[in-house]
Amino acid sequence: MTACKDAPQDTAIKQSEAAIEMVADLDSRLDIYHPVTLEADLSHLSDNQKKMVALLIDASKIMDDLFWKQAYGGDKNAFLSAFDNDKLRAFADINYGPWDRLNGDKPFLKGVDEKPLGAQFYPADMTKEEFEKATFDDKAGLYSIVVRDKNGSLKAVPYSAYYQTELSEASQLLLEASELADNPEFANYLKMRAEALVTDNYQPSDFAWMDMKTNPIELVFGPIETYEDQLFGYRAAFESYVLVKDMAWSDRLSKYAAYLPELQKGLPVDAPYKAQMPGANADLNAYDVIYYAGHSNAASKTIAINLPNDEQVQLEKGTRRLQLKNAMKAKFDHILVPISEQLIVPEQRKHITFDAFFANTMFHEVAHGLGIKTTLDGKGTVRQALKEHASALEEGKADILGLYMVQQLLEKGVITEGQIEDYYVTFMAGIFRSVRFGASSAHGKANMVRFNYFAENGAFTRNEEGQYAVNIDKMAEAINSLSNLILTIQGDGDYAKVASLVAEKGKIDKHLAASLNALSEANIPVDITFKQGKEVLGL
Repeated sequence: MTACKDAPQDTAIKQSEAAIEMVADLDSRLDIYHPVTLEADLSHLSDNQKKMVALLIDASKIMDDLFWKQAYGGDKNAFLSAFDNDKLRAFADINYGPWDRLNGDKPFLKGVDEKPLGAQFYPADMTKEEFEKATFDDKAGLYSIVVRDKNGSLKAVPYSAYYQTELSEASQLLLEASELADNPEFANYLKMRAEALVTDNYQPSDFAWMDMKTNPIELVFGPIETYEDQLFGYRAAFESYVLVKDMAWSDRLSKYAAYLPELQKGLPVDAPYKAQMPGANADLNAYDVIYYAGHSNAASKTIAINLPNDEQVQLEKGTRRLQLKNAMKAKFDHILVPISEQLIVPEQRKHITFDAFFANTMFHEVAHGLGIKTTLDGKGTVRQALKEHASALEEGKADILGLYMVQQLLEKGVITEGQIEDYYVTFMAGIFRSVRFGASSAHGKANMVRFNYFAENGAFTRNEEGQYAVNIDKMAEAINSLSNLILTIQGDGDYAKVASLVAEKGKIDKHLAASLNALSEANIPVDITFKQGKEVLGL
């Protein structure tokens, strides 16, 4: 990597020419992504705003290249140019390397080793035990790479030094974009984010991002999520989204954020586990995505965002929830509806609605702000206590508390679209959609745990044709009891208990396997992939 004076990690993937050959019997995997053109109407933007969007896309491409380095480690261009099979090359491009992200990160090329759990964040020869015994600065840092020094000891190198060339270039592009921004809050955010890229101090720009309310163009940018670090869940991966706000849909959503403190108080768990009140000024907005890059673009595409992840910012300001409406609609039309026609009993298919899918997805993101961020013993954050299981449990919490919120807001008359059956049945179909993301995904693990928990508690039944029917009353009971279990584990920082939960319930039983096979045989896509960029947008 550039600009690092310490001994670099020798973790680039070694591939012989023979490696550019697909593992046998995986031809069908090459067609699991449905292509979608990522278009949006930009006619309402000024000339300066259009120029700014073009710069933001250029900066996003740098985030994309950096994520390739974090995920794969080798030379991306040399890797992709070695393919003579266009479909196989496209599949490798979607997966950011030779591992199938929606199939447990299994190699899909011959001659390739298993993907390192720590991706390229740690030395290839480092063991988990060695890391845990070692003492060095920024050991659990979000924004540093772990390398060996000249004596072979572990040390952390800040991203701003390790990726200095790329981050300096991205920072300059954000500064140029800020000069074109019509919205002063957005211009300020771009300047602060540009500074963060070269200092590794992201919190000030996170606070600034929380104060943006009226900007029609949105950017989510930098090292953000820790899912790629499956060894410890400590280190953040580079990504970017460039978005345009849908004003009409955003107005529909604005009323929900005010209910967060009330919903926190009503969580089905003992008082100490819900004492940390979320910020009341969190907001909900709908967007059309016009560019994905890096982690957000790898395999399964994000359809909703809940940020920032910084626990201090969350407690002081709450979070912002961005619903990615055009991507969501593409998944609903091309994936969720076909799944429901295959796996949901005919009499309940009328309850599969886009409004329910949108709301379930939205309240999943809202629910990240509920619950508890630091353990009751005061020793640190839930993320630090639960290590590599933190992300899966947090995703499980968000899913289940999202349904809890829908229950409560329907009863209060705040949600006026549809009935509880719509949300439960659409959620059930959504489990099958997300479980297909595989065991290596935090979302996939969370869905397996929940599916098995629901099965044990009678929340659904499966008929002889392999179709599922939701039991509305038992679903409500299971939602409450699973909410209680997850919130308690998080508050206690109980690593042993979450490890046991994932081991026992984070797996696919024979009935679920049969259901997933039926979806594959019906050629239902697992996810979507994008044709995107400045040319698509006419920029």
